[in-house]
Amino acid sequence: MGKLTLYGFDASPPVRAVKLTLAALQVPFEYVIVNPLKKEQLSEEYLKKNPQHTIPLLEDDGKCIWDSHAIICYLASKYGKDDTMYPKDFYRRGIVDQRLHYDSSTMFTGTLLSITKPLIFSGVTSIVKSKIDAVAEVYDLVEIFLGDNDYIAGTELTIADFSFVTTMCCLKIFLEPQPNKYPKIVAWLERLKKLPYYEEANGNGAAQLETLLKSKNFTIESN
Repeated sequence: MGKLTLYGFDASPPVRAVKLTLAALQVPFEYVIVNPLKKEQLSEEYLKKNPQHTIPLLEDDGKCIWDSHAIICYLASKYGKDDTMYPKDFYRRGIVDQRLHYDSSTMFTGTLLSITKPLIFSGVTSIVKSKIDAVAEVYDLVEIFLGDNDYIAGTELTIADFSFVTTMCCLKIFLEPQPNKYPKIVAWLERLKKLPYYEEANGNGAAQLETLLKSKNFTIESN
């Protein structure tokens, strides 16, 4: 196994998705903090590795990959002891890929980031209700995705769960999923919290982000 280095910041949900994957695969790695609040991702050294200046960034023996979804697929494919985390079966893998694309396009970027980025980086202190309504729409779909399964993409834990849980535990800051309306989501979140590596890989960073966001004293406005 070559030397793995993860560049990131614990408050970042995508970084935590990678940390969960590394923990599940039991892959050792070096962790280098890149703090976007201090614009460390814009340093000349970092831009040489990732011209898109995003976190996380994975460096595997000098080869760089960024975007958490690409990284966790890479890690599961290369370091998985079997194909449970990222199935080789075409259909099952297609379901995992669909979930990852949904997180990338809608859950994280389209919904969570549209709320948090203005709060953190632009000094905005109010959130229009339509953005909270979009969170509810995400919950409606995720409840359907779960169906009768224990996990997001089927009967077994996959990398899709890691992308979803890191985003979902932050969406909860703005709209708590109620057990009577979203019983499957609530049960799934509790199931993920019982993973032995959950707190270190995700819980602590999620708490950091929640503290940061609540310090902005935001309000939710009507449309």
